[in-house]
Amino acid sequence: MTHSESTSNRPGARTVKVPEDREGQRLDNFLLGQLKGAPRSLVYKLVRSGQVRVNGGRAKAERKLEGGDEIRIPPVRVTEEGERPTPPKGFMDALDAAIVFEDARLLALNKPSGVASHGGSGISFGAIETLRASRPGHTLELVHRLDRDTSGLLIVAKKRSALTEMQALMREGGGIAKRYMALLTGRMPDGVMTVDAPLHVGLRQGGERHVQVNRAGKASLSHFRVLERRGGHSYCEVRIETGRTHQIRAHAQHIGHPVAGDDKYGDPEVNKRLREQAGLKRLFLHAATLEFSLDGGRAHYLLDAPLAPELVQVLDRLA
Repeated sequence: MTHSESTSNRPGARTVKVPEDREGQRLDNFLLGQLKGAPRSLVYKLVRSGQVRVNGGRAKAERKLEGGDEIRIPPVRVTEEGERPTPPKGFMDALDAAIVFEDARLLALNKPSGVASHGGSGISFGAIETLRASRPGHTLELVHRLDRDTSGLLIVAKKRSALTEMQALMREGGGIAKRYMALLTGRMPDGVMTVDAPLHVGLRQGGERHVQVNRAGKASLSHFRVLERRGGHSYCEVRIETGRTHQIRAHAQHIGHPVAGDDKYGDPEVNKRLREQAGLKRLFLHAATLEFSLDGGRAHYLLDAPLAPELVQVLDRLA
């Protein structure tokens, strides 16, 4: 990546001008590109403490940058390439085997449950760091994120132009059709239940995120459709028109049918019974299908990730 010359605000600090092709990139992701090898937790700390400045002012990590913005980056000792730890080979091989689609622009991973989309908060290697380690020299950027406990489609851009176009589709709302599979506890009504309820992200003690329906939150729209009944519970297809944090999990809790195996928004007693009776040891939520078009509608994508084997086994045991 090229950028304008750096100038010092004080010894060790530098100012970098955002190139035009980085327009729309989040500040935290831009900094990770500048501070190769720096852990994400350090980047957030630098931003929170005000050591990073955008056009002379403080900014939040999620701020979308514009071409020509001037970013002050404080002096940071970053681990040299040779000193940097690498993910275990077995983990790299497992993620490589989980790739369900790849072309010149995009890579789609059927992310296993328990794997974070990216490192941070005590996680050394997420999916993106592991993919980068297995493909040194390649440019790979997360298009979106999946909860650590959710399995399914995670899209990685191999070209900056693809990342920019995908992010524009996500901002449109409806630009990407998203379909999830979920087991909801209890007996859902037949047909489609649409949940139009704003969601607010709050923090619990220890910094853990917790989402709840709140009029002060952001507009959120989910559609739940029962496919079949299994063991008194409801196996559903879920289509979402917005992509809020924990959206499906919070909406499912809101309608009184939380996602099975959800230790944050679910029913502990029901989860315990499902663990003992059907062997459900994880969140039963899977990102199954993504559909969208690139190149102004000329290149159509329909990506699928099969349901994880351990979830298929749960359904079989509940039949």
